[in-house]
Amino acid sequence: MGIIKLKNIRTFSYHGCLLEEGKIGSDYAVNLEVKTDLRKSCLSDDLHDTVDYVLLNAIVVDEMAVRSHLLEHVAHRIITRIFREIPSISRISLGVSKLNPPIGGDVEAVTVELEEYRS
Repeated sequence: MGIIKLKNIRTFSYHGCLLEEGKIGSDYAVNLEVKTDLRKSCLSDDLHDTVDYVLLNAIVVDEMAVRSHLLEHVAHRIITRIFREIPSISRISLGVSKLNPPIGGDVEAVTVELEEYRS
């Protein structure tokens, strides 16, 4: 088995419960880790034998573009889509962070982390 990580995928998205958040938008960072079997690709050196991280990034960017009120909701959508489109992945760990959230304080980020196993 092995792990593929995509660190600090940056997006500008429109998530949040406040009406203003849906209009103004905000910066986000996504960290993704997937567990899959990398033994075949270690020997073959062939992209078809591994999980393409370009596809993983595209899924994250696509789902971050769809407005949600809650970070939990967008994170769950990302996980569900990855499991649906990439059958070889057995575990996903995902963190979605809203940078400089509008919460009335000096807070660098608010992060929701989810970990799911293929059932």
